[in-house]
Amino acid sequence: MGSTPPRSRRRRWASLIGATALAVTVGGALAGPAGAAGANVDFATHCIPPAVSGLPPIDGTTTASVSVDNTSPKVGDTVTVTYTVVTPAAGNPTDLALPADIMTPTGKVTLGGAQTGSVTVAGPKKNAPVPGKAPFPSFSMTGTFTVTKAGRITLSPGDYNIHTSYILELDTPCTVTNPPAPTSETVTATDGTPANTRAISLSSASGDPGAGVTVHGSNFTPGATVTLAGRAGATQTADTATVTANAQGSFSGSLVVNDKTTTGIVAYEGASWSADKGAGPAAYVVNDNTPVPPGSQKLTTTVKAGTLSMSQAGDAVALSAVDFGKGGASTGTLQTVTVKDFRGGPAGWSLTGKVTDFTGPGAKIDAGRLSWTPACATKPGSPSTCKAGSTGAVGPSGATLASTADGTVTGGEFTVDAGLSLDVPAFTPPGAYSGVLTLTLT
Repeated sequence: MGSTPPRSRRRRWASLIGATALAVTVGGALAGPAGAAGANVDFATHCIPPAVSGLPPIDGTTTASVSVDNTSPKVGDTVTVTYTVVTPAAGNPTDLALPADIMTPTGKVTLGGAQTGSVTVAGPKKNAPVPGKAPFPSFSMTGTFTVTKAGRITLSPGDYNIHTSYILELDTPCTVTNPPAPTSETVTATDGTPANTRAISLSSASGDPGAGVTVHGSNFTPGATVTLAGRAGATQTADTATVTANAQGSFSGSLVVNDKTTTGIVAYEGASWSADKGAGPAAYVVNDNTPVPPGSQKLTTTVKAGTLSMSQAGDAVALSAVDFGKGGASTGTLQTVTVKDFRGGPAGWSLTGKVTDFTGPGAKIDAGRLSWTPACATKPGSPSTCKAGSTGAVGPSGATLASTADGTVTGGEFTVDAGLSLDVPAFTPPGAYSGVLTLTLT
């Protein structure tokens, strides 16, 4: 049934294979994407060497941290997680050095709080030689998870495994003795609110007192009751009507306008005006029919209202290349967008964008990994002032690139730019990837 091998042979196997009990990746391990760094935490670890090594289980303390690329994600966003084992439970127990590039780590990060579960992480097969009896250096593993619930989500380091490809293919699993390990990182997720693309147009920009104007609407909630209302600056007038959006979210309804102070018309869902669930104001004025005093002449002229439009300097952006195995930020600059608001009414405007997944050779890069840093400039003399949107993820649900506020009189010319950054996962298959960024001006 097998004889006992000579002691010298047993020592040789212990040197070559048993040392893998706590083998880890070293210099050159994948670095996580830029973002918030989690705190180092200590936790008891139970590691089981391969049976062929003849070594007993090793109980020790692991120091590790978890970091993320976004600590304030929205529901639906993809968050990149980096699990770094700063100090493994032990070092190389033998006098024999371990060769380079034989170790591949995998592991789990534990989620708690508003969202529970685990995130699978993995690191590259990359390590420098480890001298005999030397401590093992740190290694990093990365993975992603999709935010499904709003609230505070905690992240703790979990179990990890070292796979070695040296003489034999062996695994050394290391488990958290008293799970879960202490929390290393926390993210606060919020409900993702899609960009408001509701829009209205009018059959006429003016009318006599008591005349009706037809209001056309689009992109409202299908079946929703929509209120049509006059506005005098920022104040709603007494002129209102209601319509119902059809299955496509569109409607056409009439509003009788009596108030001579009317400057515009809005449409909104719900009990009162909300910029998140409304559209407009669209410019509208009530004609002044006041009789001319005897011996007087009424002089009139017309300033013709124009349109709200946008143009782009180009329709393609080449982002910078990243290295396979490293990944990271693929950066570029949005083609400059020029917005011209020549409507002359009280309504501001909003320029939003949303992006598709980036598709390539047999793989894709999630749309939530594209972020931008918007900038907006106003041409001197413009009645309105352009405000840049917030820095952050664009994603498939969209984000605001730039906007101007409603006012008594609005308009002007504006140039909009943005720095772009696509967070490419480290081991994305090589090749060209493309996505479509759609800009909408309302």
